[in-house]
Order: sequence, then C-alpha cells, then structure tokens
Amino acid sequence: MSAINLVVLYVEDTGKSGAFYERLLGQKANALSPGFTAFHMPNGLMLGLWRKSTAKPEAEGGPGMMEVGIMTSEPGGVAAFFERAKAEGHTILQQLVTADFGPTFVIADPDGHRIRVCEPDS
Repeated sequence: MSAINLVVLYVEDTGKSGAFYERLLGQKANALSPGFTAFHMPNGLMLGLWRKSTAKPEAEGGPGMMEVGIMTSEPGGVAAFFERAKAEGHTILQQLVTADFGPTFVIADPDGHRIRVCEPDS
C-alpha cells in the first residue's frame, strides 16, 4: 500500500524558510541545499521546502490554497504554542479559537503558507 510521505512547499528562499521551520519545529533540517531543504518528522512524514524559481514543472497557485497542520498531543499545548508564536512575532492569520475539533489557530510562514496548530478534543 502506498502512503503520503512528503509534503512540498514552494518558497522564495530555502535558507530563510528553513530557519523559520527549524525554530517552529524545534529540529534541524536533514537536507539543506540552496534549492531544497527537508525535515524528516518523527512520524515518518517529510516536509520539503523547494525554491520556487527552480521547480519543474513551474509551481503555480498561491500559498493560501492549503494548510500544513501541526497536532499537539498534550492538553493545553495549542494555547502554549499560540503564546510562543505571538511572542516570536509570527504572523497570526487566525487567533486562538475553539473549533468543532478543538482549540486551533493559524500562522503564516515567510512565504504566506498557512500553518494550523490544533489539539483534538479528547
């Protein structure tokens, strides 16, 4: 059976975006080059950051067309993450709210890609 194991975001500057995600995720990139940066997540998923100007076929569309999700596991984890995001000056696209699935908020990365942090109801 096949499984999704890679999500790629097209970015302007892999160094700038790589540094952003290193701080956000609390881990170093596993692959780092001028055109591509990758983070191997503990759950097996890989997040790739590909320099938009070198992507073939050419990357189209805008960054608001999808979201990358970060799921916290500890109770109160979303609220703590939100306070950290505010303190670090991240662009907040959606304030901390309680949705049908639990607490959540959305920030933007340097290219405007949406990052949703959530914690499901138990």
